[in-house]
Amino acid sequence: MISQEKLARINHLSKKSKEVGLTGPEADEQKQLREEYLKAFRGQMTDHLHSIKVVDEKGNDVTPGKLKQSKKNRNSLH
Repeated sequence: MISQEKLARINHLSKKSKEVGLTGPEADEQKQLREEYLKAFRGQMTDHLHSIKVVDEKGNDVTPGKLKQSKKNRNSLH
C-alpha cells in the first residue's frame, strides 16, 4: 500500500488545489501520486477478489468462471 506520508501529500495537494491552485510541478506531482495510489488500490482489490469463493446454499462452488480463470492465471505466474 502507499505510505502515510504520500497519502498526507495527496491530501495536502488536493486541499491546496481547491484553495489557491497548484503550480505546474505540484500538479504533475499530484497526478503521479494519484496514479500510484490507484495502482496500489486496484492491486489490493484484485488480491481480495482472488481470495473469494462463492458457494450456494447446498455447498456447491458457484464461483464465476471468469474469476476462477483469473485465479488460475495468477497462480501460474507465481
